[in-house]
Amino acid sequence: MTTCRHNSTINKVKPSARGCQECLEMGSTWLHLRLCRSCGHVGCCDDSPNRHATAHFHATQHPIIEGYDPPEGWGWCFVDEEDIDLPDQTPQLGPIPRYY
Repeated sequence: MTTCRHNSTINKVKPSARGCQECLEMGSTWLHLRLCRSCGHVGCCDDSPNRHATAHFHATQHPIIEGYDPPEGWGWCFVDEEDIDLPDQTPQLGPIPRYY
C-alpha cells in the first residue's frame, strides 16, 4: 500500500529536453531517464554517470519522478522512498537518443 503524502505535487508536465537536460548540455551519456512530475525536468537515473534526476531533487525538493525512457509507467517519491501509482503517463517529445 502506498503511503506517499506527495501525490498532490504530481502535475501534467512538458519534458524539458529529448534526453537528460544536463548531459546534453555537457556532452555526457546516460542510461535511463527520469521526468520530474512537478516541473518537467528530464534527468538521468542513478545508474548513469551523473545522476542528474537525483541532483534535481536535492536542488528543488520536487519529490515525484516518472520512469521516462523508455516510458515505464511507474513513479517514485524521493522523500518517502517508495514507488507510487501515477494518474497518467507523460508522452515523449519524440525519439530519445540512446547512449547505452
